[in-house]
Amino acid sequence: MLRIDDIDQTRANPQYIQDVFDTLNFLEIPWDEGPRNLQEFEDTYSQMHRMGLYNEALTYLQDNSLVYACDCSRKQLIENECRCLEKHISLHAENVSWRLITGNDDDIVVKDYQGEIIKPTLPAEMHDFIVRKKDGFPAYQLTSIVDDLFYGVNLVIRGEDLWASTLAQHHLASLLKRDDFARIAFYHHALITDASGNKLSKSAGATSVKYWRDNGKTAKGVYGLIGEILGIEEVVEDWEQLSAAIINT
Repeated sequence: MLRIDDIDQTRANPQYIQDVFDTLNFLEIPWDEGPRNLQEFEDTYSQMHRMGLYNEALTYLQDNSLVYACDCSRKQLIENECRCLEKHISLHAENVSWRLITGNDDDIVVKDYQGEIIKPTLPAEMHDFIVRKKDGFPAYQLTSIVDDLFYGVNLVIRGEDLWASTLAQHHLASLLKRDDFARIAFYHHALITDASGNKLSKSAGATSVKYWRDNGKTAKGVYGLIGEILGIEEVVEDWEQLSAAIINT
């Protein structure tokens, strides 16, 4: 299923969302379920349609004293550790985020792609993570759980850089008493990196598929470039060959 996050209203540019569809169609990557274009996404699949479900989860966390208000700025968090739990700030105060009280270091149960059970603990950087942002909108970790359960997702494929987020979501799901989330399998793939070992990203100025497309590259040519970047010896011309090469690596 194709699922797009657009809850962050400062970054949910319709042009970026349309580019997701343009890129998938250009690369001839099929998907079985989900929107086919920007209009269908906005009309039916946008996260804005599920705000009621997100707020139900936030209300549960509030009613069970599982969250606290935080008024720290990003600069303050860089310079000092957050102490807002001790301040007892009202959850209804202005310009505060809600942080989850993550508590103990119990094992987290995660099912991988092959059906094996992994039992890691919550990493330090995910202790007391944010579940509601200062603008009042739910945060990514919470919306991901709600969306995956809403659509009946049984396999999530992510980059290995999101492993900590996967653990945070499992921890949050257990506090929400959503044991069905633990039945979802997760696969974390390696990232495509540059010559220096840094992951390719638009924010870091990496060349996008859109750039290649707009400058005359064919889909076959783009797949060939990706294969070269990944160091794949076989000729790669489409998504099926790329997938097979990655799996067999």
